[in-house]
Order: sequence, then C-alpha cells, then structure tokens
Amino acid sequence: MRQSCPTRPLSAIPMPFQNIDRQDCFIVQQERHLGQDIMQAAALWNAHGPDLFLRRGTTGILETELRTLLPAGAQALAEDALCLARRYQRLSGLAEIRFRLEKVRHDSCRRFHVDHVPLRLLCTYTGPGVQWKHADSEIIHDTPACWITLLKGRLYPGWSTKGAVLHRSPPISDLPVPVTRLLLTLDHPDACGMGRR
Repeated sequence: MRQSCPTRPLSAIPMPFQNIDRQDCFIVQQERHLGQDIMQAAALWNAHGPDLFLRRGTTGILETELRTLLPAGAQALAEDALCLARRYQRLSGLAEIRFRLEKVRHDSCRRFHVDHVPLRLLCTYTGPGVQWKHADSEIIHDTPACWITLLKGRLYPGWSTKGAVLHRSPPISDLPVPVTRLLLTLDHPDACGMGRR
C-alpha cells in the first residue's frame, strides 16, 4: 500500500498521517483498494440509504446513530467509515467530530479552495474522488475512489499560503453516464455551521 505526502518527497514519509503537522506538508493521501464487501455495501447505501447522514459527536455516538440507518447488507461500509472516524479522531485529538456521509449527484464546490477548518479527511467510496492542486500551479490531480485524503485547512496552527494546497469536488454533470459520488467527510464538530446541539 503506497502512502504519500504529495508536497514532500515520498521517501521522507514513512507514516503519512503523522506527517501532516510538518510545515511543508499540506495534503496526505493513502492509496486503498477496498474489498468487494465494502463496494457492495456502498452500492446498497446509494440505493437505499439516506441522501445525507450528518452528525457530530464522539465516535461511539456516531456509531450508534449510523447503525440505526444502515440498509440491510451495508455493515461493511459502516465499519470502514467508523474506522476512518476513529483514526481521524485520534489524529485530531478532538473528543467530538463532524461525520458527513453524502450522496452527491451534481457539481458541488467547483472552485478550488481551502476549507475553514483545521483538518479535513475525505474518502469517496463511489464515483471520482477529490481534485487538488498546489496554489501556485495549474496542474490538477485526480484522486481515485476509496483513497483517503487528509487536507490542512486555514485554521490549522501555523497554516500559511506558501505551498498551500487547494481542492474541489470533481465536476460530474457533463459525464456521459450519471454518477453518484458517495462521499465521507470528517472534520471539526463546528464545521460548516454545525454548532452545538
């Protein structure tokens, strides 16, 4: 399994998620090839799950609430998403996180941008993954489905524009065949106006 921080030499990154705190690293990606059980579970969620599952809380609370909405046969998807949530929670040090699992069928966030959060983790289970580029470059990088992407946001301690990485949702409205992206987003519990319950 290849792991990398695209803003730094590959050989210098033995454990990518732990290297996101380096000043010159703005994005970490981990290549993944998920099993058929997870991909079938993702297809079942697309067919029978809610369009949007958006909650904030501890990983235990998120697990309880997510399992109440699981379509039959989608257990493997929940287990993988919750595994990523626990990984993100340990990395961020947050007691609570924001968990967003969404079906995206349109062009969303077409402009390249930096999020107003400390850290954001993205994983697209179905459909094309996030696109990203360096702020001083026009080269666009496409992320394959199922890869994990961890991005520094503007609120990350010590964040600066020098070497920054911008990202966007991939345009899908012009594709010859309709596509549903199943996107998992993990970040700060107050992101995007969640606020406290």
